[in-house]
Amino acid sequence: MRNLIIIGLLAAVAAPVSAQSVGEVRRGERDVRQQQQQLQDARRYGDRNDIRDERRDVQDARQELREDRRDLRDDRRDRRAYVAPYRNWTYRPVAAGYRLQPGFYGQRYIIANPSFYRLQPAARNQQWVRYGNDLLLVNIRNGRVLQVVRSRY
Repeated sequence: MRNLIIIGLLAAVAAPVSAQSVGEVRRGERDVRQQQQQLQDARRYGDRNDIRDERRDVQDARQELREDRRDLRDDRRDRRAYVAPYRNWTYRPVAAGYRLQPGFYGQRYIIANPSFYRLQPAARNQQWVRYGNDLLLVNIRNGRVLQVVRSRY
């Protein structure tokens, strides 16, 4: 039982982080402002313990905001540079029915948040992946392209 728990925790840690949105960063900024306001209230009306707790809350909110900003920045950087899974690969437009090699729909190319690109959620055994600047809906069991959205990335 203990081994299963450890394996589950390792899988959760190794799972890819979904992309941060600008809205999440704004919510983080709002949280920091609220925590700072609560710290000011604690300084006016609270005791030392209240102030200490509120300082810790402000620090935590700031740390989360820094992480959200870093994730957003990293996501934007990752979206700019497409690195092909195979050497000497050149972009060729594909159509529905084309069979991709497994490297093209590996974990590195999966679109974590399809709604960000105004795409419908992928069904079972399907995944949205990036292929150059195109987004492809791929059947991950056989590599067949089901739908192509050109120049969306």
